[in-house]
Order: sequence, then structure tokens, then C-alpha cells
Amino acid sequence: MKKTTVIFKRFERFWHWGQAILVLLLLLTGLEIHGIMTLFGFELSTTLHHWAGFIWIAVVILIFTWVFTTGEWKQFVPDMKGIDGVIRFYLYGVFVGEDHPHRMSLENKFNPLQRLAYLGLLFGLLPVQIITGLIFFFFPELRAAGYIDQIGAVAVIHTFSAYAILAFLIVHLYLITLGAKLSSHIKTMLTGKETVDE
Repeated sequence: MKKTTVIFKRFERFWHWGQAILVLLLLLTGLEIHGIMTLFGFELSTTLHHWAGFIWIAVVILIFTWVFTTGEWKQFVPDMKGIDGVIRFYLYGVFVGEDHPHRMSLENKFNPLQRLAYLGLLFGLLPVQIITGLIFFFFPELRAAGYIDQIGAVAVIHTFSAYAILAFLIVHLYLITLGAKLSSHIKTMLTGKETVDE
């Protein structure tokens, strides 16, 4: 029997969409700072990049606080059970109309591949991006204090991490189209509601 239930709580939806806007703004302004595109102008892009970066840090702190105080961290613990079926689905089943092998529930929101991807993103790429961004922002003070002389390696790591986040975003946008309807996953993240097995 199927029932509709709230899977993603209000705060989860807030930080999902808040991060989406901030990361998109950071990517666009970062590309402009590197001279790859022109959108806001260099000076405004730099200002927007700094502001968006500090707001993102605040949002990430809220996310980590929420994840660890509510027990939601368990959703990100890797679980290899059923991973072969999920991989088969994405490589073959999705193209022949098979049902997704993972059954979402309040206690098990993410399939094994999602758990690995979100673990790497939230606990790997995001901290690296934030730390290198802070080093960039405070580089003059850090150099004056004798902590760091060159910014080249930090720039490479920051840029590589940004492109990795962009790659994640592209894959994420593709995968959200694989629901029962084209808009199913977007609707779930807007309303928080999902139809699940009782």
C-alpha cells in the first residue's frame, strides 16, 4: 500500500534551495573572476563572490549543526546493500522503463550511490572549498603574519574543487529528471512529500 508522507523537512528544503542559489552564484562569479565569462563585471563579481561565500559558510554551519543534532547524519553513512541494483538501474534499467530498486523512506532517504555522493560533497568538497576560499580571502593577512607565502597551490585546489562541484551539479540536474514524471523529484524537494510504501 502506498502513502504520501513528508520525507524532506522544511529546513532540509530551505538549505537545499539556499545552497543551490548560493553555489550557482559562486560558480558564475568565480567564472567571471577567472575571465571565462562576463556577466556582472569584475568588481561586482568579486564583491558578490565574497558575500555569497560568507553566507554559504553560515548556511553550511547551520546544515552541519542540524545534521548532527537531529541524527540525520545517519542518512549519509555509506551502505553498500543494493548498490549493484542501483548501478544496474542507472546503466540499463532507466533506459528500458524499469522501476528504481531503492524504496525511499523517512529512515532511508538516499540510495547507496546518493549516500556516497552526498558524503563526498558535504564532508569532502564543501569543507575544502570553504577552507581554500577563506585562505584566499584572508591571504594578505595570512602572508603578513608569516603563515603562507604563495597562493598558487590553494588557487589550484579551490578551482579544481569548484569544477568538481559543477560536475556534481550537472549530474544532479540530470538525475532529478529520472523520477516517475519529469518533475517528480523537483516536486518532492519543493513540497517535501513523497509517495512511499507503507
